This record gives sequence, structure tokens and C-alpha cells, in this order.
Amino acid sequence: MLVREILDQAKSQFKEREISEVDAEILLAHLLDTDRMQLHAKEIDLDSAQLLQLEESFNDLITARLSGTPTQYLLGYAPFRYLLFDVGPGVLIPRPETELLVDAALVEIKRAHSESARAVSVVDLGAGTGAIAISVAFEADRHKLPVTVVAVERELAACEWLRKNIQKHDVEVRVIESSVESALIDVKCDLVIANPPYIPADTPLPANVINFEPHSALIGGVTGIEVPTEFIAAAHRILKSGGLLLIEHFETQGTLIAQLLSNGFNEIELHNDLNNRPRWTSARKL
Repeated sequence: MLVREILDQAKSQFKEREISEVDAEILLAHLLDTDRMQLHAKEIDLDSAQLLQLEESFNDLITARLSGTPTQYLLGYAPFRYLLFDVGPGVLIPRPETELLVDAALVEIKRAHSESARAVSVVDLGAGTGAIAISVAFEADRHKLPVTVVAVERELAACEWLRKNIQKHDVEVRVIESSVESALIDVKCDLVIANPPYIPADTPLPANVINFEPHSALIGGVTGIEVPTEFIAAAHRILKSGGLLLIEHFETQGTLIAQLLSNGFNEIELHNDLNNRPRWTSARKL
């Protein structure tokens, strides 16, 4: 059996189960230590023993994926902006929809630094893997923008992944293992980025999400707005006057988020994600 045939069989299985066929390419490329585009660009020469080993390993991954295990958990990592973040059970997989918050953060960091000529203080509430906090620290350094970055995360399992990713990418990010309500008492910062759990409890979710990723990082309460309300209160307490909040939320929550922010914030603006869906809001503390 050729590599192409192995891949085509997996794609057929995924198509029947309405799983993206790209996942099969990603998993096979991972085993071959290449990128998925190379699977189509060149012939892959393997002897019979290598081919047998590949088929066995690939079948194990395909079986796990068909059972619902997220592709990122099988790989052990997930891409986010310019970096790969280690992921696994106990931590939310970073999504591309969140990447634009980092762009907005960098714009604000550049603006704040130009005004004060000092390091800009950034707090990431509900940091999870550290995708936001680490990306901000990494990219600010590339742009020679001085920052101090603090990542707040309450879940022990997520904190382990967070610390692992900080060490992996060798960035300066301080970890605070705490709920947002009690974190950073008497501390003030220039910028808060928050990606709280915001999905309403009765929302149907794919099996690979609800059966594997932590509910504490997904469900924002009965209506989905309860936990974001706590994050907004924490951000208001932590931010300096004139500081900026960037908060991700469910695509139907923009109006509710704006109402919550209307008491204590101005310059409230709703933004779309990469799929052109209303995904996050920016607001400046009065």
C-alpha cells in the first residue's frame, strides 16, 4: 500500500463522519515529519518495513480522531499566530478566532509606549495555554516594545501547560495561579486581555470539544454571560484610568457585553473575527 492510498482511506473515513479531511493530512504529515503540502508536492519513498510502521501508527491516530479526540491533542500542539503551543487534556485549544486580539494588543502597546516611553503592563485573564500572553510577549520583543506580561489562570492543569509553554518559548511572563476575582489585588495595569468561558450551558457543541476540552474553559454559565461579567469586573479593578480592555465573547453577546461595559468604560467597540463574526469588544476604562 502506498502512502497516497493510506491517506485516501483515512480521508474517506473522515468524510463519512463529517470530520475535516485536512485533519488526515495534518496527522500523516506529523508522522512523516513534514508539512501537509509536501504530501502532494512530492513522492514519499518508504521501504516495506517503514510503510508498515507508518500504516500502524497512522491507523492508531485515525482511530483516536474518529473517537472524538481533537487533532491538536493527538499532535500535542496547536498553532497560534507565529508559535506552536503544547496542548493536551486539561487545557483549551487556542483558536484562530482569538488571534486578532493580539494584533489589537500590539497596537495599544505601541500607542501607550509612545506616550509614556516606559514598559507597558499587560494582564491576560484566563490565560489557558498562554497563547495570548506568550504571543504578546514574543511579538512585542520582536518589535522592540518593552512590556511586562502577567498571565492569570485558576485551573491547575491549565497552569501546567501555561508554564510549559512559557519555558518552551523562553519569554518573560509571570504566572498568577488564581481566580480573576482575587488576582492582583491593589495592582494596576495598562492593558487587560480576557478570553473568558462564554458559551451558554445549553449550547450544542461538537463531541471533540465537549467530551475532551475542559468545561471550565468553555461554559460561561447558564446564559454564558455570568463568567464574562466576573472578568469585566476584574478588568475594571485592575486597569488604570485610560487603560484598555480587550475581551472575547460569544458572537451573540456583543450587546450584552456593551451594556456591562457601559458602567465604567467608554470607547466601546465591537469587532469581528477572521470569519467575520462579532467575536470581541474593546473598551477603555474611565
